[in-house]
Amino acid sequence: MREADETTRQRLADALRAEPATPSELAVQLELTPEAVLRHVEHVSRSVDATDEQFLVAPPQCRDCGFEGFDDLVNRPSRCPSCKSESVTEPTFTIES
Repeated sequence: MREADETTRQRLADALRAEPATPSELAVQLELTPEAVLRHVEHVSRSVDATDEQFLVAPPQCRDCGFEGFDDLVNRPSRCPSCKSESVTEPTFTIES
C-alpha cells in the first residue's frame, strides 16, 4: 500500500509499531496537532487486535514529585494534581506484537 493511500490512523499505528512515541513526536512525524494525535490514538487503541498485538501506554509522570496516577492515560496533563507542578512528561504510546 502506498503512503498516500494510507489513512492517518493507519500511518499512526505503523509509527507506533516501529517505535514508542509521545503525542508531540507523532504530531511532528504525521504533520498533525498533538490534540488530533490524541483523538486518533483513542481509536487506534480500540482497533488493535488483542490476539496479536497490545497497545501500551507509559503514563505521564511529574518530573518534580514523581506522581504518575493520572486518571486519563491518553491525555497531555497540564499540571500535576499532587504538587501542582507544570513539569509533567507526556504519555508514550507503542504497539507491540
